[in-house]
Amino acid sequence: MKISLVVKRMLLLALVGLIAVFLVGCGGDSGNANQTAKSLPEEINFGILRVPNDETIAIAEGLFDKYFTDKGIKCNLIVFDSGAEANKALASGSIDFATMGNTNAIIALSRDLDVEMVWIHEVLGEIEALAVKDGSGINQVEDLSGKRIATPFASTSHYILLNVLKEAGIEDQVQLLDMQTAEIVAAWERGDIQAAYTWQPSLGKLLESGKILVSSQDMIEKGYITANVEVVRKKFAQKYPELVASFISCLTEAADIYRADPEKAAAIVAQELEITVEDALEQMRGSCWVTPQELLSDDYFGTSEQPGAFTTVMKDTSDFLQTQDSIEVSPSQTEFNQYVTPVYIEKSLD
Repeated sequence: MKISLVVKRMLLLALVGLIAVFLVGCGGDSGNANQTAKSLPEEINFGILRVPNDETIAIAEGLFDKYFTDKGIKCNLIVFDSGAEANKALASGSIDFATMGNTNAIIALSRDLDVEMVWIHEVLGEIEALAVKDGSGINQVEDLSGKRIATPFASTSHYILLNVLKEAGIEDQVQLLDMQTAEIVAAWERGDIQAAYTWQPSLGKLLESGKILVSSQDMIEKGYITANVEVVRKKFAQKYPELVASFISCLTEAADIYRADPEKAAAIVAQELEITVEDALEQMRGSCWVTPQELLSDDYFGTSEQPGAFTTVMKDTSDFLQTQDSIEVSPSQTEFNQYVTPVYIEKSLD
């Protein structure tokens, strides 16, 4: 039976239509695949401090590979000597995460850097301290009157040192010098300074020929609390909240190594920072490592519904920094309640 020309044309058009539908379908699948690939960033820039903490363990143990590299994300680790340098990088948008002292985190908020605090690496104790030289005749804080004291300005050490001097009533009787940690060690060895407030590992170098006069642990008992914290750019966190939660899980896993076996963790840190295992263990024990569950308590971050006490610590510290002209404006308590963000810790525990 012959098929008419009209019927042939109808069959041809139907076949073309089916092919078109098939191709569109394949194109749609390809688009979805591309969209999935684009849902993760190609790289993440982490600003880090070379200190004995959970992040250092995570780096040494390859945990960044587990949480990021295996997902196809390149991790760039940029070392900063202080939070002041990290804030400059955050302001330029060149890093996504940054480890810093809580004083520099306050400065970041006061300067509208559009970041939020998502973690506490450690509450600082004996890991930061005021060191004086052996044989200097300086045996109490009052003996520092007329002396030159170095510290990195706008750091946790600077904040505690100012309060140490204030408590002793000699804040106007000393010469404070703004130096980075490596500069402090060099100035100490030259004899240019008589004292310095700094953190490990530079503190350890000073103690080879010196002693601790006051530590941050001593000042906790007087209500002055400092910590190394993590901040993240809000735009990054809003776009990739699951990656912020993954980073917290990464840090938690690293900290669990320390909690389970301090000696093993010290050996890991010692190799990474090129210090002795004994020094690493001493430094790590000089701070308090807080679990995610503890961070969600009233003593620290609190919850999404109820801010914790650390937001008040941040506000009190901020007000003090303003009196010292370290910041122009101290953010409000409401701003700090919103800045200290527990939601990513909560998400990491889901």
